Amino acid sequence: MANIPWQDRPENSNEVMWRYSENPIIDRYAIPSSNSIFNSAVVPFEDGFAGVFRCDNKAVQMNIFAGFSKDGINWDINHDPIVMQAGNTEMIDSDYKYDPRVVFIEDRYWITWCNGYHGPTIGIAYTYDFKEFFQCENAFLPFNRNGVLFPKKINGKYAMLSRPSDNGHTPFGDIYISYSPDMKYWGEHRCVMKAAPFEESAWQCTKIGAGPIPILTDDGWLMLYHGVINTCNGFRYAMGAALLDENEPNKVKYRTQPYLLGPAVSYEQNGDVPNVVFPCAALHDYEEDKLAVYYGAADTVVAMAFGKLSEVVEFTKNNSL
Repeated sequence: MANIPWQDRPENSNEVMWRYSENPIIDRYAIPSSNSIFNSAVVPFEDGFAGVFRCDNKAVQMNIFAGFSKDGINWDINHDPIVMQAGNTEMIDSDYKYDPRVVFIEDRYWITWCNGYHGPTIGIAYTYDFKEFFQCENAFLPFNRNGVLFPKKINGKYAMLSRPSDNGHTPFGDIYISYSPDMKYWGEHRCVMKAAPFEESAWQCTKIGAGPIPILTDDGWLMLYHGVINTCNGFRYAMGAALLDENEPNKVKYRTQPYLLGPAVSYEQNGDVPNVVFPCAALHDYEEDKLAVYYGAADTVVAMAFGKLSEVVEFTKNNSL
């Protein structure tokens, strides 16, 4: 596997996570048709990396595009959106696709995204090569967002985090987990984590949603997530972390009271949707103790942040609600 992107912590910083000095890594106009490229997913692939990118075009139609990179920072994104073939269903209707996540499980790469089918729900597809994609049954009824698969089966079943929602800019939202024997039929829905009380942790008091694919650590599953507060200037999105029980991931062991990364620099505060840090992918290296997070900034561009995996775990344990 190629080395994951990395930049050491700046000398003047004591933050648990720090921004890449060359952010944003993907500009809003990186392909000819795009109005914005953000909230995208990356995985190791062959001798480099592959990704699925949210690219809204200049009509602000939302779709997902495949891309490739040798170093995880400089990307060649296809100019045409992914075309789906029938997977475990003939019903592959989709009015829009956005906010993808990607994970390798067993023998293939699985993609989940917010799929437009009479409102937002969770679309699922798989690929072996990021050239041919096979769409499966939607996981849930509308309305739902932020479908995030675990990287391995739990107690013999596929597991997915999601956030039941409404059909608009949802003013509520908690994280749930669901299970499937076959990536077609989903059930055993359990609540994982609710938005925090305003008085205890206001940055995540309006809604929360799972971000990148969870990472298994000695302390359980590290789940990075976004939290939202509804301010007088609109929604503000920041990133936090939680540790879930390895075998019963609906049980939260720890959860950050302070955020790990919030909108504070120009490309996070200014864009199509101001004040947004929205993590969708994370690469990790256990041996090197490295964590590299890809996040959408202001619903406009893709940026990166870094941290020591062990430090993020310890921060989560020591600063828990």
